[in-house]
Amino acid sequence: MYKGSCLCGSIQFELHGGITDPIYCHCSLCRKASGSAFATNGYVNRSDLKLNDAKGTLTYYESSEGKRKYFCSSCGVPIYSSNSAEPDKLRIRLGVIDSDIVERPISHNFITSKGNWEELDIDLPRYERHEPSRK
Repeated sequence: MYKGSCLCGSIQFELHGGITDPIYCHCSLCRKASGSAFATNGYVNRSDLKLNDAKGTLTYYESSEGKRKYFCSSCGVPIYSSNSAEPDKLRIRLGVIDSDIVERPISHNFITSKGNWEELDIDLPRYERHEPSRK
């Protein structure tokens, strides 16, 4: 079982099942939705996701007919997306999961759409906290 939440904590969830086909998506829609270079998503069974949204902050944006992106209306964190063509599946954002994740991404998708600043294989320094130059 996995546990997760949005940034403000008003949406919490448990996932009673595995995550299939996790990927790094570099498409322009995922970049915009995440505000970052890519989104890391994986499929889950709708019946496995148990949401607790006591404040009623879960809302959605319908990006195209039948495709909804669900997020917290308080803090803006994307939680999952749905597609009416696959009603039993959801695509969850792995970044909202608080538990250690066993599954690993299988691919980088939409590489031709990635941000021009993103270097996938570059060897950059790694820090446990902020970079040393940050005050």
